[in-house]
Amino acid sequence: MPKLLIVEDEVDTREFAKNFFSKRDIDVFSAGNGEDALRLIDQENPDLVLLDVNMGTMSGLDVLKKLRENKNDVAVIMVTGNEEEEVVSEANSWGIKGYVHKPLILEELEEIVMAELKIK
Repeated sequence: MPKLLIVEDEVDTREFAKNFFSKRDIDVFSAGNGEDALRLIDQENPDLVLLDVNMGTMSGLDVLKKLRENKNDVAVIMVTGNEEEEVVSEANSWGIKGYVHKPLILEELEEIVMAELKIK
């Protein structure tokens, strides 16, 4: 069963996405901040991470950089409410699979996640 980590500081959004993907034969974990995300990635070794760009003390970009600096090449899709060209460019340079924009459109999110996890 593929593993998905959802990193989102908004509780409602995080729980909604977690419940949505749990019903699709995916082992789903979630974290509300960057520190918990890094710990879960080490423990659970997910196949894909949905990573919110704007979070509290540690941004999604900070999490991504730390992963890559530690030679972790887990697939990452960034989730953002605003598309700042500088952030997009930097995230791309650290090797992401793509971007999803908020507000989340479930059909779009499902299509991207299922394609990345190679689930039909």
